[in-house]
Amino acid sequence: MFLAQNQAVRLQTLPYRFSVAPMMDWTDRHCRVFHRHLSRRALLYTEMLTTGAIIHGDRERLLGFDAIEHPVALQLGGSDPGELAKAARIGEEFGYDEINLNVGCPSDRVKDGRFGACLMAEPELVARCVEAMKRAVAVPVTVKCRIGIDAQDPEVALDTLARAVVATGCDVLIVHARKAWLNGLSPKENRDIPPLDYDRVYRLKRAMPDVPIIINGGVLTLDEAQAHLAHVDGVMLGRAAYQEPWRLLSVDSEIFGEAAPSATMQDAFEAMMPYIEAQLARGTRLHAITRHFVGAFHAVPGARAFRRHLAEHGTRPGAGVNVLRDAIAKLALRQAA
Repeated sequence: MFLAQNQAVRLQTLPYRFSVAPMMDWTDRHCRVFHRHLSRRALLYTEMLTTGAIIHGDRERLLGFDAIEHPVALQLGGSDPGELAKAARIGEEFGYDEINLNVGCPSDRVKDGRFGACLMAEPELVARCVEAMKRAVAVPVTVKCRIGIDAQDPEVALDTLARAVVATGCDVLIVHARKAWLNGLSPKENRDIPPLDYDRVYRLKRAMPDVPIIINGGVLTLDEAQAHLAHVDGVMLGRAAYQEPWRLLSVDSEIFGEAAPSATMQDAFEAMMPYIEAQLARGTRLHAITRHFVGAFHAVPGARAFRRHLAEHGTRPGAGVNVLRDAIAKLALRQAA
């Protein structure tokens, strides 16, 4: 009874109305700290981590994160219920607010490992995985999937998977509103070529009104996110959030009706300085952090000079926060000119 009540409280407090998608090579711990300075409320996700890496690898390097990142979810890749349960338990012990199972990634490496989008063809197995994770942790367990793969009929495939995982305890279903073509398209092509079918996700929500349904895929602006929220419970922004992070400055006010943690991008960078300095003192290279800042400014005089300065000086050995400060100063100089 206590676990059920605890899960209900967590589901009510996690900001599922808006989240930033898990993205390989992008949403690492430095990216998430950056995004947190732009939005207090957005739910953030790690990159997908395999169960094998978590169980056998360097857990602190893979799973460690800054407390400021909360609320933050761990995305797992795997298909063995026992290993997923063990990895989920480890993630909960590290302090993650949610455990998410990847049933949507279309890469060959993921397919060869029998996890990701290929699991759309095995809904019963996915359900067993969810059930095992639910038994292992008290935090919410969620699934991120596609509407189908290859020749599957999305009407049947998505409904079958959704009902199977919800029956075994899945708390939230995140749906990328595209098929994944595992035979014939590259992972990059799978992000753009299969047509978006938002109506299919809307129909799933109408069919399962009591299940939180989050829509993902092709959402570029907060106006588009607001339009989706008329039909589903939440919106997950992917590449637009990473490539144009300035959009996140408006999330708290437009989606949650609250003040943002930073009024401007410059304020966000200033707030990040202690974190950056602490990371540099631990041996982290400046570029590992500032590579996430490339799209920080839109239609701002000096944005190109800002990017150029970081590219030229941020990658040098021993580069410090003065490089970022100098890059920001170039914006101020252009704006004053």
